[in-house]
Amino acid sequence: MQIGIKGEQRFAVTQAQLASNVGSGLVEVFATPMMIAAIENTAAASVAPQLDEGKTTVGTLVNVSHVAATPAGMEVRIETELTEIAPSGKVLTFRVAAYDEAGLIGEGTHQRAIVDKARFESKAQAKKNA
Repeated sequence: MQIGIKGEQRFAVTQAQLASNVGSGLVEVFATPMMIAAIENTAAASVAPQLDEGKTTVGTLVNVSHVAATPAGMEVRIETELTEIAPSGKVLTFRVAAYDEAGLIGEGTHQRAIVDKARFESKAQAKKNA
C-alpha cells in the first residue's frame, strides 16, 4: 500500500438518500449521513485490493463539511485520495471531496484502520455476552 491511491464513485441521488427520509432533517436534499457513507465506501473500496486476505478497513474518524445542497436526481461524484499511512501501517488518512453537477458539496478528511475482519467481528459480538 502506498500514498496516492485514489477512489471515485458516481451515483444519482435517490429519494431514499434524502435528509427527510433518513432522519437527519426535514429537507428534500441529499443527506449528510448518506454523503459520509458514500465517502467511507469509496475510501474503503480504493484500498481493498491492497489488503492481505482476511483484512478489511473500518472507519475511525470523519471530519467533513457539507457545504451545498443536492436535490434528488442529480449526479454526485465522490473522490478520495490516500494521503497518509501511520507508522504502524494500520491507520490510513484520506483527503475526500464530494461534488454534484454544480460543483463542490463536501470536503474534508477521513481515517480508516486496517483490521482482521473475523477478529474484529468476534470482539464486537463478544460484547453481547459481557
